[in-house]
Amino acid sequence: MRVVSLVPSLTEAVAETGTLVGATDWCTHPAGLDVVRVGGTKNPKVDRIVALAPDLVIANEEENRVPDLAALREAGVEVLVTEVRDVPQALRELRRVLCACGARTSPRWLDEAEEAWSAPPPPEHRRTAVVPIWRRPWMVLGRDTFAGDVLSRLGVDHLYAGHAERYPRIPVEELRAAAPDVVVLPDEPYRFTADDGPEAFPGLPCALVSGRHLTWYGPSLAEAPRVLGEALRAASR
Repeated sequence: MRVVSLVPSLTEAVAETGTLVGATDWCTHPAGLDVVRVGGTKNPKVDRIVALAPDLVIANEEENRVPDLAALREAGVEVLVTEVRDVPQALRELRRVLCACGARTSPRWLDEAEEAWSAPPPPEHRRTAVVPIWRRPWMVLGRDTFAGDVLSRLGVDHLYAGHAERYPRIPVEELRAAAPDVVVLPDEPYRFTADDGPEAFPGLPCALVSGRHLTWYGPSLAEAPRVLGEALRAASR
């Protein structure tokens, strides 16, 4: 099998199968990944992908654009498109992807991820949150998102889960007025840091969290409950 991945978290998942020949410029894991780079998730270089003669291109319905995937199919390339809205679906899709890549056995990290999420650490009490993913303009998690499901399973209910949009633009004044128990600030897609983000929410606890553990579905799922749980607990002290 010759596989090209257009999804960073799936790149990490399939890299150990030995089938990966191409990945996006944003595919940062595993460290030292040595494959042909094929552009971004939103602007892949279709001609470069086709030149690699892949047996399969792995994509995601949210991260990748329909015209790019259509162009690959028109060039005779098989494209597998994943859809992920919650943790159980992510685990199922990971098994489907690995099977399509020719994996004969289940990787240890996937078994550990399924075990970790079968009974995540019970929260002491449920908390409310707003979860910005961008600023200028401010955007937050809305309805039907994988990250929202991850947080819910860890005892955190984000306040815009019922919004009509999946990633609504909300003025920061409204976010502050919502008075959440905690503001969850991931380091991707916007890289919130201690000096860039918390200052917009004076008086509100802020949890700086790993975007890889909050939004990626791959090997990071095995440790995500512990890593995110520690960051959320630290914000409430």
